[in-house]
Amino acid sequence: MTSKLSPEDQARVDSVTSRGVNSVERAPFRVWVLLGVILLVLTGLSIFSYIIAWLHGVV
Repeated sequence: MTSKLSPEDQARVDSVTSRGVNSVERAPFRVWVLLGVILLVLTGLSIFSYIIAWLHGVV
């Protein structure tokens, strides 16, 4: 794919994207870790709400 920018504009774009927040190397996104955390939080809240219901005689 050819660039539609002039060489000067491309150099400016490259300089902006190579510093600051854009220059930080990030770890790859791990969807299974996110899913695990969501399931743990959901399970914990469910157990907590069941205990509260049990203490109040609802269950």
